[in-house]
Amino acid sequence: MKNRYWFFCIGLLFSGAASDAQTRILSIDEMFHLADENSKSIRVHTLHTEETAQGIKVARDKRLPSIHSELTLNYIGDGCMTDRDFSNGIHADMPHFGNTFVLKASQVVYSGGSISGNIEKSKLMHRNAQLEYDSNRQDIRFLLIGYYLDICQLNNEKTVYEKNIEQTQLLVKDMRAAYSQGTALKSDITRYELQLQNLKLALTSVLNKKNILCQHLASTIGLPEGTIIQPDTAQLKNIQIARQSETAWKEGKLNAPALQMADNQIQLKQNEERLIKAERRPHINLTATNDFTGPILVEVPPLNNNFNYWFAGVSVSYNLDALFKTKKKLKQARISTLKTQEQRRLAEEELDNAIHAAYIGLNEAYTRLQTQQKSVQLAHENFNIVKHRYLNGLSLITDMLDASNTQLDTELQLTNDQINILYQYYLLKKLNGTL
Repeated sequence: MKNRYWFFCIGLLFSGAASDAQTRILSIDEMFHLADENSKSIRVHTLHTEETAQGIKVARDKRLPSIHSELTLNYIGDGCMTDRDFSNGIHADMPHFGNTFVLKASQVVYSGGSISGNIEKSKLMHRNAQLEYDSNRQDIRFLLIGYYLDICQLNNEKTVYEKNIEQTQLLVKDMRAAYSQGTALKSDITRYELQLQNLKLALTSVLNKKNILCQHLASTIGLPEGTIIQPDTAQLKNIQIARQSETAWKEGKLNAPALQMADNQIQLKQNEERLIKAERRPHINLTATNDFTGPILVEVPPLNNNFNYWFAGVSVSYNLDALFKTKKKLKQARISTLKTQEQRRLAEEELDNAIHAAYIGLNEAYTRLQTQQKSVQLAHENFNIVKHRYLNGLSLITDMLDASNTQLDTELQLTNDQINILYQYYLLKKLNGTL
Protein backbone atom coordinates (compact mmCIF):
# COMPACT_ATOMS: atom_id res chain seq x y z
CA MET A 1 0.00 0.00 0.00
CA LYS A 2 2.85 2.37 0.85
CA ASN A 3 4.47 1.92 -2.58
CA ARG A 4 1.14 2.50 -4.29
CA TYR A 5 0.70 5.71 -2.31
CA TRP A 6 4.10 7.06 -3.43
CA PHE A 7 3.44 6.14 -7.05
CA PHE A 8 0.11 7.94 -6.80
CA CYS A 9 1.78 11.10 -5.45
CA ILE A 10 4.46 11.05 -8.13
CA GLY A 11 1.77 10.62 -10.78
CA LEU A 12 -0.09 13.68 -9.47
CA LEU A 13 3.16 15.69 -9.51
CA PHE A 14 3.89 14.88 -13.14
CA SER A 15 0.30 15.40 -14.21
CA GLY A 16 0.38 18.84 -12.56
CA ALA A 17 3.62 19.72 -14.36
CA ALA A 18 2.14 18.56 -17.64
CA SER A 19 -0.93 20.71 -17.15
CA ASP A 20 1.28 23.80 -16.70
CA ALA A 21 3.24 23.11 -19.89
CA GLN A 22 2.30 25.07 -22.98
CA THR A 23 1.09 23.03 -25.94
CA ARG A 24 1.79 24.30 -29.44
CA ILE A 25 0.65 22.85 -32.76
CA LEU A 26 3.57 23.23 -35.13
CA SER A 27 3.73 22.75 -38.89
CA ILE A 28 6.92 21.70 -40.67
CA ASP A 29 7.26 25.03 -42.50
CA GLU A 30 6.83 26.97 -39.25
CA MET A 31 9.40 24.75 -37.56
CA PHE A 32 11.93 25.44 -40.33
CA HIS A 33 11.24 29.18 -40.12
CA LEU A 34 11.83 29.21 -36.35
CA ALA A 35 15.05 27.24 -36.81
CA ASP A 36 16.36 29.76 -39.37
CA GLU A 37 15.71 32.56 -36.88
CA ASN A 38 16.74 30.96 -33.59
CA SER A 39 19.14 28.06 -34.20
CA LYS A 40 22.52 28.86 -32.65
CA SER A 41 24.31 26.64 -35.16
CA ILE A 42 22.73 28.46 -38.12
CA ARG A 43 23.56 31.79 -36.49
CA VAL A 44 27.25 30.84 -36.24
CA HIS A 45 27.37 29.98 -39.94
CA THR A 46 25.53 33.21 -40.80
CA LEU A 47 28.21 35.23 -39.02
CA HIS A 48 30.93 33.23 -40.78
CA THR A 49 29.33 34.06 -44.13
CA GLU A 50 29.26 37.76 -43.22
CA GLU A 51 32.90 37.55 -42.11
CA THR A 52 34.06 36.10 -45.44
CA ALA A 53 31.98 38.69 -47.34
CA GLN A 54 33.93 41.38 -45.52
CA GLY A 55 37.13 39.53 -46.46
CA ILE A 56 36.38 40.20 -50.14
CA LYS A 57 36.30 43.95 -49.47
CA VAL A 58 39.60 43.73 -47.57
CA ALA A 59 41.24 41.88 -50.48
CA ARG A 60 39.98 44.48 -52.97
CA ASP A 61 41.55 47.26 -50.89
CA LYS A 62 44.97 45.95 -52.00
CA ARG A 63 44.28 47.66 -55.34
CA LEU A 64 44.05 51.08 -53.68
CA PRO A 65 47.09 53.38 -53.34
CA SER A 66 49.29 52.92 -50.30
CA ILE A 67 50.04 56.18 -48.40
CA HIS A 68 52.54 56.34 -45.54
CA SER A 69 53.52 59.35 -43.44
CA GLU A 70 56.11 59.65 -40.69
CA LEU A 71 56.91 62.57 -38.37
CA THR A 72 59.96 62.51 -36.10
CA LEU A 73 61.06 65.09 -33.54
CA ASN A 74 64.36 64.54 -31.73
CA TYR A 75 67.09 66.09 -29.62
CA ILE A 76 70.57 66.08 -31.19
CA GLY A 77 73.61 66.04 -28.88
CA ASP A 78 76.91 67.77 -29.59
CA GLY A 79 79.40 65.99 -31.79
CA CYS A 80 83.04 65.03 -31.35
CA MET A 81 85.57 64.74 -34.20
CA THR A 82 88.91 62.89 -33.84
CA ASP A 83 91.72 61.59 -35.98
CA ARG A 84 91.60 58.00 -37.12
CA ASP A 85 93.71 56.97 -34.18
CA PHE A 86 91.22 58.74 -31.87
CA SER A 87 93.63 61.57 -31.03
CA ASN A 88 93.19 65.33 -31.36
CA GLY A 89 89.57 65.34 -30.34
CA ILE A 90 87.62 68.44 -31.27
CA HIS A 91 84.26 69.38 -29.78
CA ALA A 92 81.62 70.17 -32.40
CA ASP A 93 78.58 72.20 -31.56
CA MET A 94 75.37 70.83 -33.11
CA PRO A 95 71.88 72.23 -33.60
CA HIS A 96 69.90 70.44 -30.90
CA PHE A 97 66.41 70.35 -32.43
CA GLY A 98 65.85 67.84 -35.24
CA ASN A 99 62.75 67.17 -37.29
CA THR A 100 61.80 64.78 -40.07
CA PHE A 101 58.57 64.50 -42.02
CA VAL A 102 58.28 61.89 -44.79
CA LEU A 103 55.25 61.30 -47.00
CA LYS A 104 55.29 58.28 -49.30
CA ALA A 105 52.66 57.14 -51.80
CA SER A 106 52.70 54.08 -54.04
CA GLN A 107 50.28 52.48 -56.47
CA VAL A 108 50.52 48.89 -57.65
CA VAL A 109 50.61 48.68 -61.42
CA TYR A 110 51.35 44.99 -61.79
CA SER A 111 51.57 42.37 -59.04
CA GLY A 112 51.99 39.27 -61.15
CA GLY A 113 48.36 38.37 -60.51
CA SER A 114 48.70 38.04 -56.72
CA ILE A 115 46.12 40.75 -55.89
CA SER A 116 43.48 39.45 -58.29
CA GLY A 117 44.31 35.92 -57.14
CA ASN A 118 43.74 36.84 -53.49
CA ILE A 119 40.47 38.56 -54.38
CA GLU A 120 39.36 35.40 -56.16
CA LYS A 121 40.47 33.36 -53.15
CA SER A 122 38.34 35.54 -50.86
CA LYS A 123 35.34 35.08 -53.16
CA LEU A 124 35.80 31.32 -53.15
CA MET A 125 36.10 31.31 -49.36
CA HIS A 126 32.89 33.32 -49.17
CA ARG A 127 31.22 30.84 -51.50
CA ASN A 128 32.47 28.00 -49.32
CA ALA A 129 31.02 29.70 -46.24
CA GLN A 130 27.66 30.01 -48.01
CA LEU A 131 27.74 26.32 -48.90
CA GLU A 132 28.65 25.41 -45.33
CA TYR A 133 25.67 27.49 -44.21
CA ASP A 134 23.39 25.63 -46.66
CA SER A 135 24.79 22.26 -45.58
CA ASN A 136 24.38 23.06 -41.90
CA ARG A 137 20.85 24.35 -42.57
CA GLN A 138 19.98 21.08 -44.29
CA ASP A 139 21.47 19.09 -41.39
CA ILE A 140 19.52 21.10 -38.82
CA ARG A 141 16.29 20.70 -40.79
CA PHE A 142 16.77 16.96 -41.14
CA LEU A 143 17.51 16.71 -37.41
CA LEU A 144 14.29 18.60 -36.70
CA ILE A 145 12.35 16.41 -39.12
CA GLY A 146 13.66 13.39 -37.20
CA TYR A 147 12.41 14.86 -33.92
CA TYR A 148 9.12 15.88 -35.53
CA LEU A 149 8.40 12.46 -37.06
CA ASP A 150 9.47 10.68 -33.88
CA ILE A 151 6.91 12.77 -31.98
CA CYS A 152 4.30 11.79 -34.60
CA GLN A 153 5.22 8.15 -34.14
CA LEU A 154 5.03 8.43 -30.35
CA ASN A 155 1.61 10.10 -30.65
CA ASN A 156 0.45 7.17 -32.78
CA GLU A 157 1.91 4.70 -30.29
CA LYS A 158 0.13 6.57 -27.49
CA THR A 159 -3.18 6.19 -29.33
CA VAL A 160 -2.52 2.48 -29.91
CA TYR A 161 -1.66 1.84 -26.26
CA GLU A 162 -4.66 3.83 -25.01
CA LYS A 163 -6.92 1.87 -27.34
CA ASN A 164 -5.46 -1.45 -26.17
CA ILE A 165 -5.72 -0.39 -22.52
CA GLU A 166 -9.39 0.43 -23.01
CA GLN A 167 -9.94 -2.86 -24.82
CA THR A 168 -8.12 -4.80 -22.08
CA GLN A 169 -10.14 -3.08 -19.35
CA LEU A 170 -13.37 -4.10 -21.07
CA LEU A 171 -12.07 -7.65 -21.43
CA VAL A 172 -11.15 -7.81 -17.71
CA LYS A 173 -14.65 -6.58 -16.93
CA ASP A 174 -16.13 -9.38 -19.07
CA MET A 175 -13.83 -11.92 -17.39
CA ARG A 176 -14.95 -10.84 -13.95
CA ALA A 177 -18.54 -11.25 -15.00
CA ALA A 178 -17.72 -14.70 -16.34
CA TYR A 179 -15.85 -15.54 -13.11
CA SER A 180 -18.88 -14.63 -11.04
CA GLN A 181 -20.86 -17.08 -13.14
CA GLY A 182 -18.22 -19.75 -12.70
CA THR A 183 -17.14 -19.83 -16.37
CA ALA A 184 -13.71 -18.18 -15.96
CA LEU A 185 -10.72 -18.72 -13.70
CA LYS A 186 -9.29 -16.20 -11.23
CA SER A 187 -5.84 -16.80 -12.70
CA ASP A 188 -7.10 -15.65 -16.11
CA ILE A 189 -8.22 -12.34 -14.63
CA THR A 190 -4.86 -11.96 -12.86
CA ARG A 191 -2.88 -12.57 -16.04
CA TYR A 192 -4.90 -9.99 -17.96
CA GLU A 193 -4.60 -7.47 -15.14
CA LEU A 194 -0.84 -7.98 -15.40
CA GLN A 195 -1.14 -7.39 -19.14
CA LEU A 196 -3.04 -4.19 -18.37
CA GLN A 197 -0.29 -2.93 -16.05
CA ASN A 198 2.36 -3.64 -18.70
CA LEU A 199 0.38 -1.62 -21.23
CA LYS A 200 0.11 1.31 -18.80
CA LEU A 201 3.86 1.16 -18.13
CA ALA A 202 4.57 1.15 -21.88
CA LEU A 203 2.27 4.17 -22.27
CA THR A 204 4.20 6.02 -19.54
CA SER A 205 7.46 5.27 -21.36
CA VAL A 206 6.00 6.66 -24.60
CA LEU A 207 4.92 9.88 -22.85
CA ASN A 208 8.38 10.33 -21.29
CA LYS A 209 10.12 9.84 -24.63
CA LYS A 210 7.83 12.41 -26.19
CA ASN A 211 8.62 14.88 -23.41
CA ILE A 212 12.37 14.49 -24.04
CA LEU A 213 11.98 14.95 -27.81
CA CYS A 214 9.80 18.04 -27.33
CA GLN A 215 12.50 19.54 -25.13
CA HIS A 216 15.20 18.91 -27.77
CA LEU A 217 13.02 20.31 -30.53
CA ALA A 218 11.91 23.37 -28.55
CA SER A 219 15.46 24.31 -27.53
CA THR A 220 16.70 24.05 -31.12
CA ILE A 221 14.04 26.33 -32.58
CA GLY A 222 13.93 28.78 -29.67
CA LEU A 223 10.60 27.91 -28.03
CA PRO A 224 10.17 28.22 -24.24
CA GLU A 225 11.41 25.33 -22.13
CA GLY A 226 8.69 22.81 -21.37
CA THR A 227 6.67 23.50 -24.52
CA ILE A 228 4.72 20.41 -25.59
CA ILE A 229 4.86 20.29 -29.39
CA GLN A 230 2.05 18.67 -31.34
CA PRO A 231 2.71 18.01 -35.03
CA ASP A 232 0.24 19.42 -37.52
CA THR A 233 -1.39 16.12 -38.55
CA ALA A 234 -3.59 17.86 -41.12
CA GLN A 235 -0.49 19.10 -42.96
CA LEU A 236 1.18 15.69 -42.75
CA LYS A 237 -1.83 14.04 -44.38
CA ASN A 238 -1.67 16.52 -47.26
CA ILE A 239 2.05 16.09 -47.99
CA GLN A 240 2.44 15.07 -51.63
CA ILE A 241 5.33 12.64 -51.90
CA ALA A 242 6.88 12.71 -55.36
CA ARG A 243 6.99 9.15 -56.71
CA GLN A 244 9.88 9.71 -59.10
CA SER A 245 12.52 7.32 -60.36
CA GLU A 246 15.96 6.82 -58.84
CA THR A 247 17.49 8.43 -61.93
CA ALA A 248 15.44 11.57 -61.35
CA TRP A 249 16.61 11.75 -57.75
CA LYS A 250 20.24 11.35 -58.82
CA GLU A 251 19.91 14.04 -61.48
CA GLY A 252 19.13 16.52 -58.73
CA LYS A 253 22.28 15.70 -56.75
CA LEU A 254 24.19 18.62 -58.33
CA ASN A 255 22.29 20.86 -55.90
CA ALA A 256 23.68 18.91 -52.97
CA PRO A 257 25.94 21.12 -50.78
CA ALA A 258 28.44 18.26 -50.47
CA LEU A 259 29.17 18.23 -54.21
CA GLN A 260 29.10 22.02 -54.53
CA MET A 261 31.57 22.33 -51.66
CA ALA A 262 33.83 19.76 -53.34
CA ASP A 263 33.71 21.74 -56.61
CA ASN A 264 34.50 24.93 -54.71
CA GLN A 265 37.48 23.27 -53.00
CA ILE A 266 38.87 22.31 -56.41
CA GLN A 267 38.64 25.94 -57.54
CA LEU A 268 40.42 27.02 -54.35
CA LYS A 269 43.27 24.62 -55.03
CA GLN A 270 43.57 25.78 -58.63
CA ASN A 271 43.63 29.38 -57.43
CA GLU A 272 46.43 28.45 -55.03
CA GLU A 273 48.45 27.23 -58.00
CA ARG A 274 47.94 30.60 -59.74
CA LEU A 275 49.10 32.45 -56.62
CA ILE A 276 52.30 30.40 -56.53
CA LYS A 277 52.93 31.17 -60.19
CA ALA A 278 52.44 34.88 -59.40
CA GLU A 279 55.50 34.71 -57.14
CA ARG A 280 57.65 34.14 -60.25
CA ARG A 281 56.54 37.39 -61.83
CA PRO A 282 57.89 40.91 -61.15
CA HIS A 283 55.98 43.51 -59.15
CA ILE A 284 55.75 47.03 -60.57
CA ASN A 285 54.73 50.07 -58.49
CA LEU A 286 54.43 53.80 -59.11
CA THR A 287 56.00 55.68 -56.18
CA ALA A 288 56.22 59.29 -54.99
CA THR A 289 58.03 60.55 -51.88
CA ASN A 290 58.44 63.92 -50.20
CA ASP A 291 61.12 64.31 -47.49
CA PHE A 292 61.30 67.34 -45.20
CA THR A 293 64.33 67.18 -42.85
CA GLY A 294 66.30 69.50 -40.59
CA PRO A 295 68.99 70.26 -39.65
CA ILE A 296 71.44 69.25 -42.38
CA LEU A 297 73.97 67.06 -40.60
CA VAL A 298 75.94 65.81 -43.61
CA GLU A 299 77.75 69.15 -43.84
CA VAL A 300 80.69 70.06 -41.60
CA PRO A 301 79.94 72.17 -39.76
CA PRO A 302 76.23 71.18 -39.82
CA LEU A 303 73.70 73.58 -41.21
CA ASN A 304 70.82 74.53 -38.96
CA ASN A 305 68.37 74.62 -41.89
CA ASN A 306 65.46 72.59 -43.20
CA PHE A 307 65.95 70.67 -46.42
CA ASN A 308 63.02 69.47 -48.52
CA TYR A 309 63.15 67.26 -51.57
CA TRP A 310 60.81 64.95 -53.46
CA PHE A 311 60.99 62.31 -56.12
CA ALA A 312 58.64 60.13 -58.16
CA GLY A 313 59.28 57.09 -60.27
CA VAL A 314 58.66 53.45 -61.01
CA SER A 315 59.90 50.61 -58.83
CA VAL A 316 60.34 47.08 -60.09
CA SER A 317 60.96 44.22 -57.66
CA TYR A 318 61.58 40.55 -58.27
CA ASN A 319 62.24 37.70 -55.85
CA LEU A 320 65.09 35.77 -57.42
CA ASP A 321 64.69 32.93 -54.92
CA ALA A 322 61.24 32.26 -56.42
CA LEU A 323 63.02 30.71 -59.41
CA PHE A 324 64.06 27.70 -57.36
CA LYS A 325 61.67 27.79 -54.36
CA THR A 326 58.31 27.87 -56.16
CA LYS A 327 58.95 24.77 -58.26
CA LYS A 328 58.47 22.44 -55.30
CA LYS A 329 55.58 24.49 -53.92
CA LEU A 330 53.83 24.37 -57.29
CA LYS A 331 54.26 20.60 -57.51
CA GLN A 332 52.80 20.23 -54.01
CA ALA A 333 49.85 22.44 -54.96
CA ARG A 334 49.16 20.38 -58.08
CA ILE A 335 49.17 17.16 -56.05
CA SER A 336 46.77 18.80 -53.61
CA THR A 337 44.48 19.74 -56.52
CA LEU A 338 44.52 16.14 -57.79
CA LYS A 339 43.69 14.91 -54.29
CA THR A 340 40.77 17.33 -54.06
CA GLN A 341 39.45 16.21 -57.44
CA GLU A 342 39.63 12.59 -56.28
CA GLN A 343 37.79 13.54 -53.08
CA ARG A 344 35.09 15.10 -55.20
CA ARG A 345 34.65 11.86 -57.17
CA LEU A 346 34.52 9.95 -53.88
CA ALA A 347 31.87 12.34 -52.51
CA GLU A 348 29.76 11.84 -55.65
CA GLU A 349 30.09 8.07 -55.36
CA GLU A 350 29.04 8.12 -51.70
CA LEU A 351 26.13 10.43 -52.52
CA ASP A 352 24.95 8.09 -55.31
CA ASN A 353 25.08 5.16 -52.90
CA ALA A 354 23.19 7.11 -50.23
CA ILE A 355 20.48 8.13 -52.73
CA HIS A 356 20.20 4.54 -53.93
CA ALA A 357 19.83 3.24 -50.36
CA ALA A 358 17.24 5.90 -49.48
CA TYR A 359 15.30 5.23 -52.69
CA ILE A 360 15.22 1.49 -51.98
CA GLY A 361 14.21 2.29 -48.41
CA LEU A 362 11.32 4.45 -49.65
CA ASN A 363 10.00 1.73 -51.93
CA GLU A 364 10.38 -0.84 -49.17
CA ALA A 365 8.48 1.46 -46.78
CA TYR A 366 5.55 1.57 -49.21
CA THR A 367 5.58 -2.24 -49.51
CA ARG A 368 5.78 -2.66 -45.75
CA LEU A 369 2.86 -0.29 -45.23
CA GLN A 370 0.63 -2.19 -47.65
CA THR A 371 1.58 -5.51 -46.04
CA GLN A 372 1.16 -4.19 -42.51
CA GLN A 373 -2.29 -2.74 -43.22
CA LYS A 374 -3.42 -6.24 -44.18
CA SER A 375 -1.68 -7.69 -41.11
CA VAL A 376 -3.53 -5.27 -38.81
CA GLN A 377 -6.83 -6.24 -40.39
CA LEU A 378 -6.11 -9.94 -39.88
CA ALA A 379 -4.87 -9.35 -36.31
CA HIS A 380 -8.15 -7.58 -35.42
CA GLU A 381 -10.19 -10.39 -36.93
CA ASN A 382 -8.14 -12.99 -35.10
CA PHE A 383 -8.50 -11.18 -31.76
CA ASN A 384 -12.30 -10.92 -32.13
CA ILE A 385 -12.56 -14.61 -32.99
CA VAL A 386 -10.34 -15.73 -30.09
CA LYS A 387 -12.14 -13.38 -27.68
CA HIS A 388 -15.52 -14.83 -28.70
CA ARG A 389 -14.20 -18.40 -28.35
CA TYR A 390 -12.65 -17.64 -24.96
CA LEU A 391 -15.81 -16.08 -23.54
CA ASN A 392 -17.64 -19.20 -24.68
CA GLY A 393 -15.05 -21.47 -23.10
CA LEU A 394 -13.63 -22.73 -26.38
CA SER A 395 -10.05 -21.34 -26.06
CA LEU A 396 -7.43 -20.84 -23.37
CA ILE A 397 -6.18 -17.62 -21.77
CA THR A 398 -2.83 -18.11 -23.51
CA ASP A 399 -4.64 -17.89 -26.84
CA MET A 400 -6.17 -14.60 -25.74
CA LEU A 401 -2.79 -13.21 -24.67
CA ASP A 402 -1.20 -14.24 -27.95
CA ALA A 403 -4.00 -12.61 -29.93
CA SER A 404 -3.73 -9.40 -27.87
CA ASN A 405 0.03 -9.20 -28.26
CA THR A 406 -0.18 -9.89 -31.99
CA GLN A 407 -2.77 -7.14 -32.41
CA LEU A 408 -0.64 -4.67 -30.42
CA ASP A 409 2.54 -5.52 -32.33
CA THR A 410 0.91 -5.11 -35.75
CA GLU A 411 -0.67 -1.79 -34.81
CA LEU A 412 2.62 -0.41 -33.49
CA GLN A 413 4.47 -1.60 -36.58
CA LEU A 414 1.86 0.06 -38.78
CA THR A 415 2.55 3.44 -37.17
CA ASN A 416 6.28 2.94 -37.71
CA ASP A 417 5.77 2.09 -41.38
CA GLN A 418 3.61 5.18 -41.93
CA ILE A 419 6.27 7.44 -40.44
CA ASN A 420 9.13 5.66 -42.24
CA ILE A 421 7.72 6.68 -45.64
CA LEU A 422 7.99 10.34 -44.69
CA TYR A 423 11.43 9.81 -43.17
CA GLN A 424 12.85 8.20 -46.32
CA TYR A 425 11.28 10.92 -48.48
CA TYR A 426 12.82 13.73 -46.43
CA LEU A 427 16.14 11.87 -46.40
CA LEU A 428 16.17 11.93 -50.22
CA LYS A 429 15.39 15.66 -50.20
CA LYS A 430 18.17 16.28 -47.69
CA LEU A 431 20.69 14.32 -49.79
CA ASN A 432 19.78 16.48 -52.80
CA GLY A 433 19.96 19.69 -50.80
CA THR A 434 16.29 20.56 -51.32
CA LEU A 435 14.95 20.04 -47.80
